[in-house]
Amino acid sequence: MNDMLGAMTALITPFKNGKVDLEKYEYLIKRQITQGIDVVVPVGTTGESATLSHIEHKECIEVAVLTCKNTNTKVIAGAGSNATNEAIGIAKHAQEVGADGILSVTPYYNKPMQEGLYQHYKTIAQSVDIPLVLYNVPGRTGVDLEANTAIRLYDDISNIYAVKEASGSLERAVELHSKRKDFVVISGDDTIDFPMLCNGAKGIISVTANLLPNLKSQLVHDVFENKFNSARAINEDLYLLNNILFSESNPIPLKAAMYLCGLLDTLEYRLPLTSPSVETMKKLEIILKNYKVIK
Repeated sequence: MNDMLGAMTALITPFKNGKVDLEKYEYLIKRQITQGIDVVVPVGTTGESATLSHIEHKECIEVAVLTCKNTNTKVIAGAGSNATNEAIGIAKHAQEVGADGILSVTPYYNKPMQEGLYQHYKTIAQSVDIPLVLYNVPGRTGVDLEANTAIRLYDDISNIYAVKEASGSLERAVELHSKRKDFVVISGDDTIDFPMLCNGAKGIISVTANLLPNLKSQLVHDVFENKFNSARAINEDLYLLNNILFSESNPIPLKAAMYLCGLLDTLEYRLPLTSPSVETMKKLEIILKNYKVIK
């Protein structure tokens, strides 16, 4: 499990004429590998998993695993749902095709209580042998995986080793570390990656890394090597970009930025997501001039 740490990218899912563009997907993953990313995370929130069919979801995992085979880059596959049985089906498929681990978001819409969250994750984790990363993003799901529940899961279930904290709370990270030193916390908010890492996080799952995997990778590895001034400078240099990428629902601005930089041939989303506003596009064009995006 210790090799599933570090710089990780929450991959977008490219579309072409309404369908998943698996050829472009492979290209984008290869670009991540080349630019030093430790782990790719297909079909999470950034990958528009909520609007993919189960077949498409599984195909994306398969392509990610195949592309990363015989490289140093691992695959933590998105395997979340608000229906426990659906999440189990995806988790089992991820294991069968060779994913190194799974990331499972808290159930959205139905708003389970903490005991429901515990039983949900326990059931998923025990359905597979590969490691599971809990994923807490209350701003998207409407439910917060509280620290004590996450710790209970970590204590009780051997293949739950980490939590992706996207609550935006440094205090939450400190609370988790104060109670369980070996419980891995992963930053899920690009703007606070540096302070999260300095507070003991063992990695990031980044949206911005779709554009600049080289810089996000360097930021993480610099912290691990105690090069704090360099890492802080990168985090601060990326602030404007991180900020605009979350000015509308993720991954709306991100995909637009990738299109403007020539990483995507078409700018397509699945409804109910739509293209960004004219104002956001103009801001992206201006801000992107500050960064060198390597294809």
